[in-house]
Amino acid sequence: MNTMALVEHKRARFDFEILETIEAGLVLFGTEVKSLRKGQGKLEGAHVVVRGGEAFLVGAHIPPFQPKNVRADFDPERSRRLLVSREQIAELSQKSDGQGLTIVPLSMYNKGRNIKLSIGIARGKKKYDKRETLKKRDMQRSIERKLKDQ
Repeated sequence: MNTMALVEHKRARFDFEILETIEAGLVLFGTEVKSLRKGQGKLEGAHVVVRGGEAFLVGAHIPPFQPKNVRADFDPERSRRLLVSREQIAELSQKSDGQGLTIVPLSMYNKGRNIKLSIGIARGKKKYDKRETLKKRDMQRSIERKLKDQ
């Protein structure tokens, strides 16, 4: 199967500690699908909300493929329904409400002909955790440089 990331939330793994990931389908318009395949769209600032027994992607920006050829009531910031099983919805609802965790979109990608969303159940990092992540990344880079020079 051909899987290729179309849109990624680059800061998600920096701002959050990802505990678990789930794959979900999305309900999209055709113009949004074409736009995503072209690489347009943003997941920064987006999150997943569970309400009424359904999961929704809120705050994601997906522009129309052809801005001048779109319906007048099109909203690029609209809530998009996620296609996940009832058991997964119950699990997401329990973890987001009871345990105080956040559900964050990580990336949108092709899986065959379908567009899937990878969502992560996450805990927010504190400022000192983020500093520690930066230190580890810098150490890893310096080690790689030294090994490359040898």
